[in-house]
Amino acid sequence: MHREKREGGATIDAALMKKLIDTATKREPADLVLKEAQVLDVFSGKIERKDVAIKDGYVAALGLDFPAQETIDLKGAYLIPGYIDAHIHLESSLVSPAQFCKVTLARGTTALIADPHEIANVLGVEGVEYMLRITQNLPLDIFFTAPSCVPASPLETSGAVLGAKELEPLLDHPRVVGLGEVMNFPGVINGDTQLLEKIQLALSKGKKVDGHAPGVTGEALSAYVAPGITSDHECVHLKEAEEKLKRGMYIMIREGSTAKNMSALIPLVRAFGVSRFMLVTDDRHPQDLLEEGHMDFLLRKAVYMGIAPNLAVRMATFNPAFYFNLRRRGAIAPGYMADMVVVKDLRDFFPMWVFKGGRMMAQDGTLLENIDTSLPEPPPPSFHIKLPPQPFRIPARGKKARIIVVIPNQIVTEMEEAEPTVKDGEVIADPARDLLKVAVVERHRATGNVGVGLIKGFGLQKGALASSVAHDSHNVVVVGTSDEEMLLAVKKVEDMGGGLVVVKGQETLAALPLPLAGLVSLDPVEVVARKVQELHRAALQLGCALDNPFMALSFLALPVIPKLKITDLGLVDVEKFRVVDLFLE
Repeated sequence: MHREKREGGATIDAALMKKLIDTATKREPADLVLKEAQVLDVFSGKIERKDVAIKDGYVAALGLDFPAQETIDLKGAYLIPGYIDAHIHLESSLVSPAQFCKVTLARGTTALIADPHEIANVLGVEGVEYMLRITQNLPLDIFFTAPSCVPASPLETSGAVLGAKELEPLLDHPRVVGLGEVMNFPGVINGDTQLLEKIQLALSKGKKVDGHAPGVTGEALSAYVAPGITSDHECVHLKEAEEKLKRGMYIMIREGSTAKNMSALIPLVRAFGVSRFMLVTDDRHPQDLLEEGHMDFLLRKAVYMGIAPNLAVRMATFNPAFYFNLRRRGAIAPGYMADMVVVKDLRDFFPMWVFKGGRMMAQDGTLLENIDTSLPEPPPPSFHIKLPPQPFRIPARGKKARIIVVIPNQIVTEMEEAEPTVKDGEVIADPARDLLKVAVVERHRATGNVGVGLIKGFGLQKGALASSVAHDSHNVVVVGTSDEEMLLAVKKVEDMGGGLVVVKGQETLAALPLPLAGLVSLDPVEVVARKVQELHRAALQLGCALDNPFMALSFLALPVIPKLKITDLGLVDVEKFRVVDLFLE
């Protein structure tokens, strides 16, 4: 195949141009013709019953009676472009990119744009380069954005710091198509020169700058958009998304394993048209990938919510390709890459066949070719924990405390003021009130930092949960009903070199090791999904009230998502963008 990835796009040389022309004019036979296809044209939104001629991995023409070396009669099935996820963190799937590819390519995803800021916050440039290396030969085209916020904020301790100097060579990489979500929105609004330098660098290289501005509106939104940030995937409410749309932003409608915003935002597509909207997952767990799918699931849901199929398809194909300048992708048209999905109808979107570069890669949700899932030697372990004595002890210093309140199926939290339960002068967890302890233990630099707070919403009656997946600095986050169980859970995570764990008393009920940067398993996706189910069942046995407790746990340490979060430096009032005391003054 005469194909080259350059600046996120695909270029063709003069020789291939001539082949495409000769195939279109029937002077040369096509490699493959898909006959009797109902082709969805993303440009007009119409459906045409045509034959599609493919040459050297590209669509040469649409028409009738093309001579071909091979012909497949689709018998009136629908032919749509391969799906493109415009914003995802691969590390959050807990599996390697190759394992992720095995599932998602078979479900119709042919390209995606990944933001590797999870591994970057642990391993820095070395982590991003590792992700680039292990994805370069996968049949699923994986592009990246250079992480803009490592760390995400000055309110936590990360494993690395990436400034403009470190980002420049990454932005020059042919598969890096933009600057990753600028999460430190207070920094932008306040004119942080280091952040602005990163944005200017990306724009000077013709790259997009992705945004992350939850709840930002009014003059603050104008200040955030003005430097050249052009997308946002954090909209929760319709009015917020509408204002961002009117300020020139592209809206990425997110429907992931935790944050589910589609139902709130879909009405905007009907009101304003489809051109500035994309469907994205952001985070997708292995069980959801296996049971529900990837972008095909988002398409099903969008159509179920009343979006016309042609509009839904455009949000998952051409729009992300256009936004990120992925040339010759996202449509079935002459000169476009032959990345296509065959479906029986435009409601279910389950693929009969998936074609990647004109090759049939999957049938009925199963890959037809083996993918090499072996990994090169991973980066060194990244655990350096130093625990102080009684790390989770909270001396009572006031009558009322700030409480983190979990909101199911959202990554935002609320703050509540309440009297903690006190025994012998110390604050203790009180499962009867659903008032548990939560802590973040620094794991990169052996600082001994431990932030401790209180949380409602997990519902645990006994035991503890701990995880080294704690966005975005990925220290160890733990929630529990006793200090002793919390300590055991943290030590178990450390012993595994990273992972997820459920403990009760002195017993480990379930665990998933994540040896790659404390973020990614080396096991097959099916094994990881099974172990995650075991973790969920174990958490349920302890009384947990959340469907996906570890995803909720992972976002408690993200100090750029409102309202109240916790890092190794303590409680963070995100709206004030500062560390605050557990007790009210």
